[in-house]
Amino acid sequence: MIHLSQAAISEILRLKAKRNNPELLFRLGIQPSACLSLSYVMTFDMVVHSNDELFSCSGIQVVIDAHSLSAVTGLTLDYSEDLMGGGFRFHNPNAIRSCGCGNAFSLGEPTP
Repeated sequence: MIHLSQAAISEILRLKAKRNNPELLFRLGIQPSACLSLSYVMTFDMVVHSNDELFSCSGIQVVIDAHSLSAVTGLTLDYSEDLMGGGFRFHNPNAIRSCGCGNAFSLGEPTP
């Protein structure tokens, strides 16, 4: 499905710990974006809907909705810090273009 780097795992666990609820699930999805076609969305959630996929990735329970699944399959999520601060980095083999911010992307056009 997706891969989480050790740095991403550490940051997700740190953010989850701040919420004081060990039952929270890490939700990853996509939404329409003004920059390019789509952008990534990450939240913590307690609910798994009937159209969600739930799987364990390096010990983290990850929820992805059916609409987002094909766009993020194969994604590697990393976390890094630099002089400007820290942030998640998305490496998506399905993206044909990515925005400079790293959070927006476009998928390939369907072939007729």
